[in-house]
Amino acid sequence: MIYSTATVPVNPPGETALTRAQTWQGLVLKARDARLFLPPNLCTRCEVVEESPTHIVREATIAGDDLREIISFESERKVSFFQAAGPREGAIVNELFEDEAGALQLRFYCYTGLRGKKPFGPEEQAEQAQFDSDNGYRAALLSTLRRTRELFAEGRL
Repeated sequence: MIYSTATVPVNPPGETALTRAQTWQGLVLKARDARLFLPPNLCTRCEVVEESPTHIVREATIAGDDLREIISFESERKVSFFQAAGPREGAIVNELFEDEAGALQLRFYCYTGLRGKKPFGPEEQAEQAQFDSDNGYRAALLSTLRRTRELFAEGRL
């Protein structure tokens, strides 16, 4: 099993400040269409195939892997991705919260495994190392916030 977590400030010094609502809009947009947030050609397909007031189901092709995810929303608080089909099983969560000083934070955490692979085996250990690396999910959080700022500046949020 793979467990990883990272937390970043939403509004670090020197960056255009985002409100909770603006950050939330970015997270929802990323859930609906990952292509807008991932590097070019990493996500080649992303479509919502089912929708309700509390969740969506999306099918996507990311890094060559076909995925089916059930994505639940807790308004302006949490987006949870449940891996229904694809190479991983488990949950990935993006959560907005205020720290002790009242500063808005964005936290990622996941508890996943690789389908058909030995738990804690070499494949999962390699994925764990990638998630925890400088290019892992902390970088993905920063990239999500950067892209949210760009979309806000373009008037697309």
